[in-house]
Amino acid sequence: MDHLMVCPECGYEWNPDEVEAEESSEIIKDSNGNELQDGDTVVVIKDLPVKGAPKPIKAGTKVKNIRLTDGDHNIDCKIDGFGSMALKSEFVRKA
Repeated sequence: MDHLMVCPECGYEWNPDEVEAEESSEIIKDSNGNELQDGDTVVVIKDLPVKGAPKPIKAGTKVKNIRLTDGDHNIDCKIDGFGSMALKSEFVRKA
């Protein structure tokens, strides 16, 4: 019907554009279950080894101004002494 989709069994109507917008806005949470947003400051909760670097990112390292992305490593950030990194949200907590 027009721009709406209709279920033939129950008659439920929905706008497919709204469903796509809801699915694409996945909520990303830290290790404690707090919702993360772009620009937040987070703290690394465990030592993280970095390929090609002689030392790991230490637990307690504060990371400012994060950017959320899609994928397995869903946080893009810059860490002093390491440069641009991609982190998993399960290894950080909101500061």
